[in-house]
Amino acid sequence: MMSYARLREERARARRLRQSLNEVISIADNRLALPMIGSTAFPKPHGTDWSWRPALWREPLAVPGLSRVEQKAGLGRDVTVFHDCTQSELTLRQIRNNREADLAPYGLRMEVFNFDGSFLSLVLDLPGDVIEGMLKRHLIRMDTIVEMEKPLEIFARLNIKNGPNTEQIVRELPLRQDGSMVEFDLAYSHIHEKRIEKAWVDLIFKDPAMSQVILRDLTFSRRPRAEL
Repeated sequence: MMSYARLREERARARRLRQSLNEVISIADNRLALPMIGSTAFPKPHGTDWSWRPALWREPLAVPGLSRVEQKAGLGRDVTVFHDCTQSELTLRQIRNNREADLAPYGLRMEVFNFDGSFLSLVLDLPGDVIEGMLKRHLIRMDTIVEMEKPLEIFARLNIKNGPNTEQIVRELPLRQDGSMVEFDLAYSHIHEKRIEKAWVDLIFKDPAMSQVILRDLTFSRRPRAEL
């Protein structure tokens, strides 16, 4: 029969083991509850023939943040910042999404303090496969989830370079808590289908001074419009 002294020792060991097990379970539960790193999963319209979530929203960056962001500074391989401030008071940081509703593993937080410039935009270079088979009957859709400290106007501009010309289509984001969507209908553009070279999207922020914006997710998809 185990002595009381030995029993106390075993009880203390068991309690320490239980504490360690609870810590492992808690860490595992938290990590497994987060969106999976590298995930490209998101809802897509019927008929989608191309889709994409930029790397910044799906993979950890080697350099997760920038402060006093300079003109044409890049964050990851997909995003470039454009502004004309004489003194930058702008910071960007990749953050880990942890909300139950999040599908993207990561988000982007942008903080702007004093802003003495006339424009601020994030430029996303769309991958080359978006232009493969691109036709005027295609719709390009952009979905995003945006959190803001104060109301802010955000515009999305699709740019398609075809030959010596660059076609531009601008849409204002209808900002809502459950996500925002805009579509670019190429039927109303003047692109030359056989001369398309590249495409990119500008996210343009109007009067961004003293604001914080978090882009929880950003995805793109392409589908042919329904025949009339």
